[in-house]
Amino acid sequence: MSKEIIITNENFEVEVIKSDAPVLLDFWASWCTPCKMIAPFIEQIADEYDGRLKVGKVNVDEQAGLASRHNIVSIPTLTVYKAGEVALQQAGALPKADIVKLVEQFL
Repeated sequence: MSKEIIITNENFEVEVIKSDAPVLLDFWASWCTPCKMIAPFIEQIADEYDGRLKVGKVNVDEQAGLASRHNIVSIPTLTVYKAGEVALQQAGALPKADIVKLVEQFL
């Protein structure tokens, strides 16, 4: 079972800003082919890093306000939060190894 959390405007403060662990957010949409390509990697990372990294999914169609606040202009976009602040933002589909490298530096 995946450890990913669905992030909404309602739970963003608690799940992301107030998180003790770094948070990887995946901004995606159901119609986005590159988003579908990286989805299994995001799910695997959520499972493999459970307890050290929180992984959240933000559907940009359903959470347009969050996407706008993060200046999301292209999806997929991965954002890493550490201590309540954006530490990194990377647009585009990446291989799993590259996503792991992005998050490892914040663990």
